[in-house]
Amino acid sequence: MITMRDGTGIYYKDWGTGEPVVFSHGWPLCSDSWEAQMMFLASNGYRCIAHDRRGHGRSSQPWSGNDMDTYADDLSELIEMLDLHGAVLIGFSAGGGEVARYIGRHGTKRLSKAALISAVPPLMLKTADNPLGLPIEVFDKIRLNAAADRSQLYKDFASGPFFGANRVGSKVSQGMIDSFWLQGMQAGHKNTYDCIKAFSETDFTEDLKKFDVPTLILHGDDDQIVPIAAAALRSAKLVKNATLKIYEGAPHGLAETHKERLNSDLLEFLRS
Repeated sequence: MITMRDGTGIYYKDWGTGEPVVFSHGWPLCSDSWEAQMMFLASNGYRCIAHDRRGHGRSSQPWSGNDMDTYADDLSELIEMLDLHGAVLIGFSAGGGEVARYIGRHGTKRLSKAALISAVPPLMLKTADNPLGLPIEVFDKIRLNAAADRSQLYKDFASGPFFGANRVGSKVSQGMIDSFWLQGMQAGHKNTYDCIKAFSETDFTEDLKKFDVPTLILHGDDDQIVPIAAAALRSAKLVKNATLKIYEGAPHGLAETHKERLNSDLLEFLRS
C-alpha cells in the first residue's frame, strides 16, 4: 500500500524484475483483472505493476476524487514513489482513459511506450462533435441499475456483453463471470457510481494529441461496451504513429477471452 497526498491508500502489486510495465484496470474491476498478462510478462523478464484505482479493489474508498484527473494524479504518484523510468503504461477500458489523462497531465518523461486496450478514449458520450458515441441515456441506465442493484448489474454485464457471453458459440466460463462480479463488489458503491461519469463523459482528445511515445491501440470489433468506431478507430487517428490492431469478433473483455493472443502481442510490442 502507498498513501496519496490526500490520505487515500492505494494497493498495488509488483511482480518480477526488469523493464517496468504498469497496468491500469477497467470499471468496476481491480488489478486482479490483469493477472493473465502480469503472470505471462513477469515470466518473460518484465517488472509488472498494477494498482487498484482509488475506490476499487483493496484501495481506500474516498467520497471524493472519483474523476479522471485524480486517477491520473494517483498513477503519477505511484510511478514517482516507485521511481520508475522507461515504463510502459497499459490501460484497459476506463484504465485507457487514465493512461491518456496521465500523459495529458504529466507527460512522457518517465515512459517509453503506451498501450490502449478496449479503451474509452477519445470520448464515449455522443455529442454533436462525436456522433458515433453512445447517448447519455445509456449511461443514465447504468447509473439507475447501479443504484437499484449493483450486484445484479455486474452479473448481467459479465454474463452478457462484457465477455461476449451473449453471442452464439460463446465459451465464457462461470469462473470468468464470478471473478468480474467479485472484483466489482470489492469496490465502493459511491466510487463506482461516480466512475461511470468519469469514463463516459471525459473527453481525452487533447490528451491523445500529446502522446509522443510508441503506442499500441488494440480493440475487438465486436466490443458491445466500448464500440470500436468511436474509440480505437478515432484514437488511432489522434495518436501520432500509433499501431492499431483489431481483433476480429473479440468482445470488450478480451484480456480474458483472447489472453493468449493479447499476451503474445504485448510481448512483441514490448520487445520491439
